Amino acid sequence: MSIDLIQMQPGETGIVKEIQGGHGFIRKLQSLGVRPGKKITKVSSHFWRGPQTVEVDNMQVAIGFGMAKRILVEVKR
Repeated sequence: MSIDLIQMQPGETGIVKEIQGGHGFIRKLQSLGVRPGKKITKVSSHFWRGPQTVEVDNMQVAIGFGMAKRILVEVKR
């Protein structure tokens, strides 16, 4: 089941399937370690459209709400 990063629950793990955006957007996420095929775990999210904190390669990264909506993740529920 593919969902966007916003819909993931804290503590849930999945594999990044697709990043919807232009080359600059994709390059920015890749510099943070977020790229298709990577295992990603949602650590926390802030109330009311705040940043989403995720863990990739044992490193925690905060991703803005708008960016997180464009990251599709394959999760098993």
